[in-house]
Amino acid sequence: MPITKSAKKAADRSLKLQKRNREFKLRMKMEMKKFSKKILKWEAVSAEDLSNVYKVIDKCKKVGIIKRKNAARKKSKMAKTFNTKK
Repeated sequence: MPITKSAKKAADRSLKLQKRNREFKLRMKMEMKKFSKKILKWEAVSAEDLSNVYKVIDKCKKVGIIKRKNAARKKSKMAKTFNTKK
């Protein structure tokens, strides 16, 4: 348990950031999964769908949820599935 006033504030801030990070990561994972399921079911997938996935991944990278090369790897994987199942 935090003792000092600043430690209490830091603990509160940590919980807020943890919640925010979890939401961003969940949003990214769900968007990627939704896109992949569409492709596997041979549904019509547009470049706009891929753009939405990129947008979510880039936002996570900007906020600091994932690192730069991790984001590039995820985007590359999504593009590869988009181009092969076209």
